[in-house]
Order: sequence, then structure tokens, then C-alpha cells
Amino acid sequence: MWDKIKAIAFDLDGTLIDSVPDLAVATQQALAELGLKSCSEAQVRTWVGNGAEMLMRRAMTHALGADVEQTPLDAAMPIFMHHYQENLEKHSALYSDVHQVLQTLFDAGFKLAVVTNKPYRFTLPLLNAFGINDFFSLVLGGDTLAKMKPDPLPLQHLLHEWQLDKEALLMVGDSKNDILAAKAAGIASIGLTYGYNYGEDIGLSGPDAVCEQFSEILNWVKPTK
Repeated sequence: MWDKIKAIAFDLDGTLIDSVPDLAVATQQALAELGLKSCSEAQVRTWVGNGAEMLMRRAMTHALGADVEQTPLDAAMPIFMHHYQENLEKHSALYSDVHQVLQTLFDAGFKLAVVTNKPYRFTLPLLNAFGINDFFSLVLGGDTLAKMKPDPLPLQHLLHEWQLDKEALLMVGDSKNDILAAKAAGIASIGLTYGYNYGEDIGLSGPDAVCEQFSEILNWVKPTK
């Protein structure tokens, strides 16, 4: 199976970049502006992965102690977006070995993409800030297509754009959303244990391989050049 891989799709938050510190600051500042009870960074780590709106829905539900209505959530989103734009890269960091591994895969001729549920307007600035944007020939945000992970549409889009068989594409991510999307698209997946997965063991989602470090990806996908 692994010998057939020609292209790799990477999740962003919790896979390439530890972005929770900045997401937490933005969430806390948004809640404060809304006059709502704050939250901790540890809590935000369990809330990310389904896009910005779901993050704020979870934060506001926690603050209110009840489900938040759509109208106040809609009103809160521009506030959150403003604060996240102001805190996009202040405290975030690349995970260990990410740049080196991406360089190795890029030099070996693999097609690389980012498939994230983060809004596209925040994705490119982050990739550029950490010097990894040039490795990726396609970048899909959570609002790029009509649906986002765990729906298979983003991965199906890659297969179509790159004219690949399913056996040629691999999804690498830290969340069950990544693994579920890969399974629905009929492609292979690697689950990373160090990211954000709602406090669950990524292995329970059934990826084809589990890696504790980003560098371990090269144990499965071996560059031949």
C-alpha cells in the first residue's frame, strides 16, 4: 500500500502547527468582549478541529452553561475573527521536524497539500509565517469547498485535481475528522498522537498507521530519490 503513495494531504492545526495558544487568546478576548465567562487554553485544546464557528459555539456554550442560539453565535463570529487575526502567529509554533520532513518529501517528488478546517483567510498567512507554504501545491481551508472534514469532499477534490487513483493519496492528521474523511474517500491515513483529538486516542479511529512524532511519517512513506 505505502509504495503506491504519490501525494500527501496534511491537516494544519495539531498536525503541522501548534496553534492553540493563539486560538485560546482569541477565544478568551472574544468572550471578554461579549461579557461572557472565560475559558482556559486546555479547554480550547479539546474544542478545536471542526472549524472556527464550532470552536466559538463550544466556547459560548461552556460560558453560558447551555446551548447557544445561532443568532448570538453569528454576531460573535466577527468578534472572534478580529481577535484571531490579531493573534494569528504570536504564540503558535511548528511541531518538531515538520520543516525537515516536508522538505524531504517535497524534494522526493511527492505532491503535498494542506487540507484544514481552519478558514482559508487564516491558513495561508500561517503557512507563510512559518516558511512552509512553498511546499504545498494545493491549500484547502474549511470554507474553500461546500463541505469540510470529516466529509470526504476536500480529499475527493485533491484526487480530481491531481488525477490520482485513491491508492496514491495519503491523509496525515491528528483528529478523528482526518481519519473519517480519509476512510470516506477510500484513501490511506496516518494518525498523529500529539495533536488535538477531543481527548480521544487517535488509534480508536482506525488509521492505517499511528505516529507519535511527525518524523515517523518517513518510516511509512519512504522517499526514493
